[in-house]
Amino acid sequence: MNVFLFTFLIILGLQILFFLIASTFKTDKVTDLAYGISFFIALWLVFLSSAYSLVKLLIVIAVTIWGIRLAAYLFIRILKIGRDKRFDNRRDKIWEFAKFWILQTISIWIILLPHIWVVNQSPMETKPLFYLGLAVWTIGLTIEAIADQQKFKFKNNPENKGKWTNIGLWNYSRHPNYFGEILCWFGLFIAVIPYLSGIQYLFVISPIYITSLLLFVSGIPPLEERYQKKYGDNRKYQQYKQSTSILIPWFKKN
Repeated sequence: MNVFLFTFLIILGLQILFFLIASTFKTDKVTDLAYGISFFIALWLVFLSSAYSLVKLLIVIAVTIWGIRLAAYLFIRILKIGRDKRFDNRRDKIWEFAKFWILQTISIWIILLPHIWVVNQSPMETKPLFYLGLAVWTIGLTIEAIADQQKFKFKNNPENKGKWTNIGLWNYSRHPNYFGEILCWFGLFIAVIPYLSGIQYLFVISPIYITSLLLFVSGIPPLEERYQKKYGDNRKYQQYKQSTSILIPWFKKN
């Protein structure tokens, strides 16, 4: 079976399984869990069925570390808050709910495309660009993990109820976790560039796709809209918004 079809079916099967659980029990607790673990389950299945090389192993390990961290963090968070507001108008509308899971299936597969390709190839030697990509991935993962932890700690402090997160990295970016996420996937793409050729460079759609989702669809826009509705009349929030970079952590604007 074609490796791309194989991984798509694996991802689809996992999403259907978790969708049935979420839909049956009207729960949001498995949605992000399904997202995070699907990445490394699909990639490990490809790795275990192909010839070994250090390059391929490190790619799979990087995706696994990213996936486990994200899935664990989001699972702990949803256990704490109880529900995901994204699904308030979808849980009882099975087709609307299903559309989210279909998009999630397609998104996971598109983001994994270059890594599926490389992990399925013959053994290859490490290259300087490979290590540069892993370095970018490491920086991205560190930023994302720190930002998530800072926000989680801030939001779970009763003294901060009704406040927006503006500490640590959040003092220099309104969405530092998304910046870290983008760096992770661009780093992983840089890592596999030495093993691509010709039309395979079109796999750059992977980091471009996740970046586009975060910048224009399911990441920043709905959060910015929610914060504006919640804090729009707050002068200090407006000052924070006007003086703080929307994505890349940077110095305050005067």
